[in-house]
Amino acid sequence: MDAATWTSDDWLGQAQTWLDEQLAAAGTPRTGELTQPRVRAWGTVLRADTTAGPVWLKAPGPETVFEVQLYRLLATIVPRFVLDPIAADVERGWVLLPDGGPTLREQLGDHDLSEVMVQVLPQYAQLQLDLMPHAEDLLATGVTDMRPAVMPQRFEEALEATGRYVAAEGDAEARERHTWVAGQRKEFTTRCADLPDRASLDHNDLHTSNILGRPGGPVRFYDWGDSVLAHAFSSMLIPLLALTKLLDVDPDDQLVRRPRDAYLEVFGNPAELLAELELACWIGKVARALVWERSLHGDPGEFADAPLETLLALRMNSWHFPA
Repeated sequence: MDAATWTSDDWLGQAQTWLDEQLAAAGTPRTGELTQPRVRAWGTVLRADTTAGPVWLKAPGPETVFEVQLYRLLATIVPRFVLDPIAADVERGWVLLPDGGPTLREQLGDHDLSEVMVQVLPQYAQLQLDLMPHAEDLLATGVTDMRPAVMPQRFEEALEATGRYVAAEGDAEARERHTWVAGQRKEFTTRCADLPDRASLDHNDLHTSNILGRPGGPVRFYDWGDSVLAHAFSSMLIPLLALTKLLDVDPDDQLVRRPRDAYLEVFGNPAELLAELELACWIGKVARALVWERSLHGDPGEFADAPLETLLALRMNSWHFPA
């Protein structure tokens, strides 16, 4: 699938027919025109008003179509933390979701971001704890295995994928930096063996535009197309990075530490788990690079260098990225 397919009259006609059938079965017929707010390299989203409010039909691309089955699994195991699909067609790769209300980003912008994440991240941690006994079920949906034991192999895959970009587009500096990262494979393998197997679902793009709910209350997490099965703490890579960049603070600022520690407290003593989090996020940069690669497959566009820049962030020996 690609943008040309998703915007064609034939595909849109099929999607509308399926959507109307599912809404009729649910007793909530459509009351407005079908619109297409987003078309990206990794999927498209359609929106329609119904007698019960807006609904969203998501069609992930072939690299992330596992999200359809994943939504059904999450709604069974952790229903209070996710949207419950109205319908799902695994063969077509379509999932129909109710409207979850505004995102935290839409309500707050970056205002009070640190305090909001202090409230939100423990809820996400609980979701991860609830999912820990279900690793095999997660893999069965098609979620990629990024647990510590397989990460040396993933490191090689990331080197190969980013190496193609460097060969085609990179300059001398990019080639030099890529060569340096390739030289770290022994250390990377050793450090993977040092990381405990605390596997759960890693959303891999956890920021306030992917979180629904009211500040200070229960929230729901959505947009699971980037997720992988990994060490739980690697999920903090994106939230911690967002806090430093959006608030323009240092990584050790209390506006970053408080949300980080609120997350870790769900698992134990933050002081005793901090080194594990740092290592999990450092290793998680490889997973993030591969997630970028699969999302952009066939249509890199403006994000073409994202996999490489993410992998090169291994130069920072923690969750930090270069300034």
